[in-house]
Amino acid sequence: MLAQASPWYAHALQRTAAGPAEPLAPPARMEWTTRPGIGPGAEILGPDLRRKRVVELGCGPGHNAACLATRHAAHVTGVDLVGLQVRRARSHYGRLNNLTFVAGHALHYLHASDEQFDAIYSVFGAVGLVAPELLLPAIAHRLRPGCTLAFSVPHPQRGGRPSSPDDRPRRDHVTLPDRTRLPVARWDFDAARWEKHLDRAGLWLASAQEFHDPRQSRWPTTLLITARKL
Repeated sequence: MLAQASPWYAHALQRTAAGPAEPLAPPARMEWTTRPGIGPGAEILGPDLRRKRVVELGCGPGHNAACLATRHAAHVTGVDLVGLQVRRARSHYGRLNNLTFVAGHALHYLHASDEQFDAIYSVFGAVGLVAPELLLPAIAHRLRPGCTLAFSVPHPQRGGRPSSPDDRPRRDHVTLPDRTRLPVARWDFDAARWEKHLDRAGLWLASAQEFHDPRQSRWPTTLLITARKL
């Protein structure tokens, strides 16, 4: 019921209704922003991902997870709150080796797992949509020492808005395929505030990069954070 109450369920439902999910070739490149080809690729997760255990929190239709499993030979688990998204991901890429898709809340998955991972990442996924004081410690607990958390979130100053003045979530919206806008709570932090929360969880901020959409060049649209477990 939690997933079906989510605007992400409505988003996935419209995507599913638009047409059947068919097998796809894995993308050649991992993407962190809303525009293909902008910014780094999989290298920020580590120099050699072969046989490494990697988790994506909020995998959506599975494109990035499929890229890592095939192009980089990582063992990847994609987790998504919405079962419809997991079904789409399996339809696209379920035939591939080294790749598993799981339906569930990111926080619940991390708490239930007994594995240690070599990299955890989120691309406009769970990080920023789940309370950071809960999610970041759970991520740190599952990361091996020295390994990487990387996540991209909507830039807090997108569209000229000010950064969040405190640790509370802000009201945002999700735009559905039919252009309907549904409300969502988002922790809309700048790099300094993310650094504070990462530090509390035992994670060290390694880099913070801003990216622009060429169609909207005035304001940055994506913030990409990488961190290491201490």
